[in-house]
Amino acid sequence: MKLAPSNITLIRGLGLIAAISIVVGNVIGTGVFLKTRVMICNVGSPSKVIVVWIAAGVLSLAGALTYAELAAMMPRAGGEYVFLREAYGARWGFLYGWMQFFVARAGGLAAMSIAFAIFLNDLMGGALNQVFFTRDLFGYKFSFGSVQLVALSAIAVVTFINCAAVVVSGNIAAVLTALKISLVLAVGIGALLLAQGDWGHLLLTDAGGVCEDVSASARGGMAGFGAAMLGALWAYNGWNDLTLVAGEVKNPQRNIPLALIGGMTLVGALYLFVNFAYFYVLTPTELANVPTTSSVAAEAARRFMGPLALSLIAAGMMASSFGTLHIGVLTGARVPYAMARDRLFFQNLARLSKRTHVPVGSLLVQALWAGVLALSGSFDALSNYSIFGLWIFYALTTATVFVFRRRRPELPRPYRTWGYPVVPALFLLAAAWLLIMTVLSMPRQAVTGIILIALGLPVYYFWHGGKQVVSEHVEDS
Repeated sequence: MKLAPSNITLIRGLGLIAAISIVVGNVIGTGVFLKTRVMICNVGSPSKVIVVWIAAGVLSLAGALTYAELAAMMPRAGGEYVFLREAYGARWGFLYGWMQFFVARAGGLAAMSIAFAIFLNDLMGGALNQVFFTRDLFGYKFSFGSVQLVALSAIAVVTFINCAAVVVSGNIAAVLTALKISLVLAVGIGALLLAQGDWGHLLLTDAGGVCEDVSASARGGMAGFGAAMLGALWAYNGWNDLTLVAGEVKNPQRNIPLALIGGMTLVGALYLFVNFAYFYVLTPTELANVPTTSSVAAEAARRFMGPLALSLIAAGMMASSFGTLHIGVLTGARVPYAMARDRLFFQNLARLSKRTHVPVGSLLVQALWAGVLALSGSFDALSNYSIFGLWIFYALTTATVFVFRRRRPELPRPYRTWGYPVVPALFLLAAAWLLIMTVLSMPRQAVTGIILIALGLPVYYFWHGGKQVVSEHVEDS
């Protein structure tokens, strides 16, 4: 696809429905189908699990309310990268982009592609278990088989789709998000209307459930509540990605706030609805006994569908992971594009397709790196270790609302954070608590996250080289 000269700009082709779909479709992954089992083990009772889902939802909404002001004020490609760059300087913007592109984003895309292949394999009864060859590379056992081939194919297909005009990507995101919402509603409505259940389950507590792979230190008390919150926040994660494509949203001053706030409200309502359905048909102990090879959604669906439930959930989770992969590829490619425009990355990545006005070079480089991680198998470690670092940047980004209110009061603010300054302060306090809890309970993960950020410094100075960073202040149209 022919690349365009530098005067070609992004096109605002994402309407309100597409923007909401990016928020909802990126947030709803596999967490809502899996995490309730672990959370009941963490806190012991359905009522406490519901409280955790509400608390995590309110916290995520507080972040969305704050980001809505920032994105409506600076609706440019790169989102968080732009906010951090404008508030704290190019170095912090680059470090965020480093973590997002090289570590977290590529690792997340690799994980989603492998998840898609695994769910497809489950649906096909293990037909993808074939291994083509195995090699020992530097003491690491490297295997390549049908699962890896499907994962790479998924990355390639989704990247190819996103090389089309952004309006096409937005329409596909809307369809895939509708499938996700339908799956959540199908499990919830089916359980409530077709299965035999008892609302008395909400008053019970776990009594001796197996709680497979849930450590004793994460069961009960503040430690258990903290672990449950981390699980719920993981299920809510991804709402901020809409800001990465802010430069391609129609009427961004109106649609971005509506999409962030409306999308997160819809997700929260869906999560509470399906969790009430889980507790209606399953006791807390039955939930705690769900094996890691299954899911809470599959066990609930089994109560009204029988053996067909496994196929339904496998197909649904396959579609869900594909949808998340699609949106992740769409939004993630805008970070290296924005960095390249600031001359902090390969300059060719700042060029757009003359035909479709999307950053094809950035999409291809992202796909190649995600494919490498999918083959290496290192994506889980990278994703897990990057979470601590990313939460540092989430907190720093939220804090920019205070920085801009003080330093740049003249900037247009078509939307102002509801509840300011309490709402962003609430998010910052919760983020600080989560970071402290991570340091205390998982010091290795915290230290590794800081090291991953620090590794970006020499890369920044290599790219920066004493050059002046040219920020893009003119809005793409």
